[in-house]
Amino acid sequence: MEEPRKLKGHKASTTCCIASENRPGVIATAAEDGCVCWFDLRCKDGIFTMDIGDGNPISSICFKPGNEDVVYVSLGSEVKCFDVNMVTASKLLHSYNYNKDEINQIACNSKSSFLAAADDSGDVKIIDIRQNCMYKTLRDGHTSICSSVQFIPWRPWEVITGGLDSKFVLWDFSKGRPRKIWDFGTLDTANKGNMGQCLNPAFVHALAVPEVDVVDKFVKICAVARGDGVVSVINVDSELSTVKSKSSAKPKKGSKSAPKVGGSSADPEIGNQNGGDLHLDHSLGGHTAAVSCVTFSTFGDKGKFIISGGNDKQVKVWDWSKFFMAGETSSGADFLRSSLSLSRKVNWLCTTPTDSENLVVCDTSKVVKVYNIG
Repeated sequence: MEEPRKLKGHKASTTCCIASENRPGVIATAAEDGCVCWFDLRCKDGIFTMDIGDGNPISSICFKPGNEDVVYVSLGSEVKCFDVNMVTASKLLHSYNYNKDEINQIACNSKSSFLAAADDSGDVKIIDIRQNCMYKTLRDGHTSICSSVQFIPWRPWEVITGGLDSKFVLWDFSKGRPRKIWDFGTLDTANKGNMGQCLNPAFVHALAVPEVDVVDKFVKICAVARGDGVVSVINVDSELSTVKSKSSAKPKKGSKSAPKVGGSSADPEIGNQNGGDLHLDHSLGGHTAAVSCVTFSTFGDKGKFIISGGNDKQVKVWDWSKFFMAGETSSGADFLRSSLSLSRKVNWLCTTPTDSENLVVCDTSKVVKVYNIG
């Protein structure tokens, strides 16, 4: 692997990054210095820097889908919305102060109507960004820090969250209650005897879902970055079908399922990992420490790869699609496409829709790295 391109501009550890879809090569990075730096990879230097945190760390950043001139940034318990002019600077449009604790991640739904903010209290605030008002609070799903949140693009009133209670929760946010809860803390540990396997708690550090234009090509899934070094690929629709079939006491016939992992739960609304899911662990060439971030590829065949980064200073590129494609057979070794060894722990990563310079990595340093991966 050739040396990465280095993007300089931050004065503290970088925390997160996003890549533009409409402007290939344009990325935004954020850091503990309270700044957002904008780069165009087609140019040598950065475009401009937004100093919005007054020295407070920025925890998350996201575009407004359909209008990338608008960007949302979280710092402390606040979410700020900016109109970004790529030539000069930015303008503050709105500020939301509904969270009572520090926000860990924000996400905007595909219709640009709602924004979710997950915080340290375990709550998730759903904000109506068209009316600029509070819509709903999601609580009692997590007993600890809620670390990640994502809207499900093919289910317009549902959102998923992950937390440091090892819970992965699917919510109906219109009603404000969970539809299903996965507890990774109860996963059978019988298969964790591989040398080097991480034995930390299975905290959920990050979640990723495919984009709207990808879900029709592949199975509707979610990727979960776990503290025990595992990347879980959850077949969301299959799991919900299981819930419905159990609640109606009618077994589902004629459905294809993968080999089972873990056991079933007595409560149909709270389950372990069932047959339709894939768990990418150390035995398959995976991480040996907590997985801190996960994303779907936007280059090439969009969504084909899951890319994960961890505290083991590794980035893994997984070809997950073979597991779910009808008629495909794969051994464990087929899933790991490539692996990058870095010098620092990975905080966040994203991909760009370009053939080269397509992996952006924020690590614990103040320099952002950009890699070329196939």
